[in-house]
Amino acid sequence: MDEIVLEDAAYDGDLVAELLAEVQQEYVVRYGGPDTTPVDSAQFAPPDGVFVVLRSGAELIGCGGWRRHGGGVVEIKRMYVRAAHRRRGHARRLLRTLEDRARALGHRRIVLETGTAQPEATALYASEGYVPIAGYGHYRESSCNLCFAKNL
Repeated sequence: MDEIVLEDAAYDGDLVAELLAEVQQEYVVRYGGPDTTPVDSAQFAPPDGVFVVLRSGAELIGCGGWRRHGGGVVEIKRMYVRAAHRRRGHARRLLRTLEDRARALGHRRIVLETGTAQPEATALYASEGYVPIAGYGHYRESSCNLCFAKNL
C-alpha cells in the first residue's frame, strides 16, 4: 500500500480536472445541477490561494483549496473525497491541512459554503469547530445554502 500524501496542485491542471468533474457530478446528483459559483483558477495560486490533492501512489483520493476572501479571511472551495475513500479521515486531514496553510500565512478566519444535501460535510465542519454564519456568496439567497466560519 502506497503512503497517502498531500501535494500542491494547480486548480486548472490535469491532475485536478478529474476530481473537479467528479465533485460537479456529485452536485448534480445532490442538487440537480452543477455549482455555478464563479471561480477563477488564479485565485487558488499562491500567494492568494492554495489547492491540494490527496493521493495514494498514482490514485487520487480527494482535493480542496482556499482562496483569499479579504481582511485576513480565506474561503474553502471544492473540498471533495472520492466515494470509495470516504469515512477514513481523509476529509478531516484535507481540512486541517488547509487550515494550517492559512494560519501559516497569517490568515485569521476561514469561511465556507456547503448545502443542506451534504449532511456529511455539515457534520465534519461542526466537529472541527466551524459555526454557522449568515449566507454569503453566489448562493446566499438559496434555501439550500449553509455557511460556516472558524477563527484560526
